[in-house]
Amino acid sequence: MHERIYVIVGKEDPLVNAECGNLLDKLLQPQDRATGLFNAEAAQVSASEVLDELRTVPFLTERRVVVVKGADDFVSKNRHLLESYFDKPCPTGILILTVSSWPSQTKLAKKLPKVGKLIKVAQPKPWLLPRRLVEYARDAHSKKLTKDAAELLIELVGDELTRLYSEIDKLALFAHTEKSITESHVESLIGHNRIYSVFAVIDSCLAENAGEAVARLRNMFAEDKTAEYTAVGAFAFHFRRLFDTKVLLAKGVHPGEVVKRLRIWGNKDGFFSQVRGMSLDQIGSILQQLATIDFKIKTGQTKAEVAIEQLVLSLPLG
Repeated sequence: MHERIYVIVGKEDPLVNAECGNLLDKLLQPQDRATGLFNAEAAQVSASEVLDELRTVPFLTERRVVVVKGADDFVSKNRHLLESYFDKPCPTGILILTVSSWPSQTKLAKKLPKVGKLIKVAQPKPWLLPRRLVEYARDAHSKKLTKDAAELLIELVGDELTRLYSEIDKLALFAHTEKSITESHVESLIGHNRIYSVFAVIDSCLAENAGEAVARLRNMFAEDKTAEYTAVGAFAFHFRRLFDTKVLLAKGVHPGEVVKRLRIWGNKDGFFSQVRGMSLDQIGSILQQLATIDFKIKTGQTKAEVAIEQLVLSLPLG
């Protein structure tokens, strides 16, 4: 059973829009949207238009869904009209409002639980992110996403929720008839190309060929349009494995056992050659630099292409 009114609240527009999209998928089939959906930005629509749309008898659909995005000012300007509508919502219309805040002390907030639902959207804490991805795979695609696969995905892609959701959408298609999305799927679809690119860049650095390293890096950004967002994660993932391998080997763990524990795939001989080519201090320093780069990118202080290229040129390898 669906609610008559939904309010989606959150500070991050990409997350709010993604949640709105997920909700629409549950409320309307794609073929019903032409006649069953009215979608508007709050600044471009009046309250009377919204209410008229909600009260319009659905044509060829069970319900009419009206979405008003960025509705903070819209709610403030039309509070009395909305309060009246909340008292008696149209039985065939569903109203979705997206806002950045929803003060609990207002009359609308107090009326909402009787006729609708408040959906709060926020970037989950890092330790809760894998669980959120598992839930998304289950709810959006009826797939089981294993915890290990979720953690590997975060390692490779980063922690931005909407981008992770997009990757899970691709993985669900890739897994096709299989019930579960596993580490192997993540490695095959996402990890292989990105880690291979990073591997090639580091190989060039070890060969003391900075020009080739930069050329391969620029090629990675040119061929993968998502590299702007995922390059730091891919480099960090690779260097963490180099670090962990270095530690395990120092403890006397056999290379074959290291391969199993860390799930090293691809060119294993080349990987261990890279391990031998760097000291633990060098790898640790690079990981610290990557953490700083990630922070600067997220706070708008630098761009991924520039920062990663500068890192590559400064790597004390070879």
